[in-house]
Amino acid sequence: MFIGVLNVRLYLSEPQSLKDKRRIIKSLIERLKNKFNVAVAETDGLDSWNNCNLGIVCISNEAAHADSMLASVLNFIESRGTVELTSIQTEIIPYS
Repeated sequence: MFIGVLNVRLYLSEPQSLKDKRRIIKSLIERLKNKFNVAVAETDGLDSWNNCNLGIVCISNEAAHADSMLASVLNFIESRGTVELTSIQTEIIPYS
């Protein structure tokens, strides 16, 4: 079994308040969960209007599949015009 961990830092140009930011991030998190069946949490930048850090995790039987899932998640995030990726960290952890 392999655990895929993706940590992304996002820049949001639209929000004028924390309420706007939370609306955008909540929508993104729900879409990621529904489309890719991954666990997602906002891990940093909770009080910043324009920055957000998301932790995304998936589990798979194969390392290549976990990597592919995380790449698909990244492509989905990039395709949305509301956020800009500023930092990406990926790790595949073997678990026995």
